[in-house]
Amino acid sequence: MNALLDVQALEAFYGRTQALHGVSFSMAKGGITTILGANGAGKTTTLRAISRMVRTTGTIRFVHLTVEENLRLGAWGRRERGGLKDDFDRVFGYFPVLRERRRQAAGTLSGGEQQMLAVARALMLRPRLLLLDEPSLGLAPLVVREIFRILRTINQTGVSILLVEQNAALALDLADHVFLLETGRVVMEGPSDVLRKDDTIRRAYLGY
Repeated sequence: MNALLDVQALEAFYGRTQALHGVSFSMAKGGITTILGANGAGKTTTLRAISRMVRTTGTIRFVHLTVEENLRLGAWGRRERGGLKDDFDRVFGYFPVLRERRRQAAGTLSGGEQQMLAVARALMLRPRLLLLDEPSLGLAPLVVREIFRILRTINQTGVSILLVEQNAALALDLADHVFLLETGRVVMEGPSDVLRKDDTIRRAYLGY
């Protein structure tokens, strides 16, 4: 099958309640696929999960969509339908390379460009809160620095950011406040400039 959309092991959560359990399916390009089920079965949640409107795990690949089509899909779930051109201008202002690649298949982008597209697609929903899970993972240092520079700019427009990041130095430089987890518990928290000077943090996470 020439897949347009490929969903694997998709799980979705509303707070602590899990609404989807390992949903996997592929959708053929040019076809019509329907999802059936009784009320509460998870039909709408599946669409919300694909559009990243709820917390999810698993893999979602828009296999043949262009950059622009991905961004349009990102705006699908929001209530306010107007202003799409302004939103495109805004995200292309943050990520000029995506404007250059707007007609290009998203799957052919570099790793850094795909990470930029993921952030840009989330911004098309006009969120008040942006959740980011390891945005530096697997990327070259120069690309990572550019992405984190853009994240700071996005935050300065009023978008709050909750960041999960293994690179402690980057995270501490970007964040205002830090929560340190160990074995599922918060063991330390405070302003990032204070924690950066803490001996425990410095030895365990900053390496000096």
